[in-house]
Amino acid sequence: MTRRFGVYPGSFNPPTIGHLAIAQAAARQRGLERVDLAVSQVALGKEPAVVPSFEDRIAVLEASVADIDSVEVVVTDQQLLVDIAQGYHVVVMGADKWAQVQDPAFYGNSVEARDRAVESLLGLELAVAPRPPFAVPSGAELDIAPEMVEVSSSGARQGRLEWMTPEARAFDEATGAWSDPDLYDRNRMD
Repeated sequence: MTRRFGVYPGSFNPPTIGHLAIAQAAARQRGLERVDLAVSQVALGKEPAVVPSFEDRIAVLEASVADIDSVEVVVTDQQLLVDIAQGYHVVVMGADKWAQVQDPAFYGNSVEARDRAVESLLGLELAVAPRPPFAVPSGAELDIAPEMVEVSSSGARQGRLEWMTPEARAFDEATGAWSDPDLYDRNRMD
């Protein structure tokens, strides 16, 4: 049997219980030996995150998946999903990310470049988590628990701390990394 691997690109800032549920669902439902949570040094289409530091974010993400055999963390210099996906069998994402992949703005407003990127992704197997109101490509939908559909990093940063992984929540409680950036900055200065 061929070993199959998946990649789940994102900023995971902070990592959430939804991210882990999606990664584990992809591993189970697509027969993957491993799903790599791929974090770009500089995330495409997002303001550079300075709080918490990239190193702290990676450490928290690694701690969050430490006890999950089928999930690992990788850091990449690549930004485009199509580039990050090279060498993998399955690309894992939310339906909101699938909508973003189809936006020409992420390809220098070039419809042709977008079409080439989307076409190359369609050559891979997709595992897309539902996130209304965004559409999921036919045959690509992951079956995840309904309570995970709305979980997001942005919601966690806005106060839904229960959406963070336990490791992220503990780090936040100790440092203020997401809930109190000023405290986090003061702690780093000490």
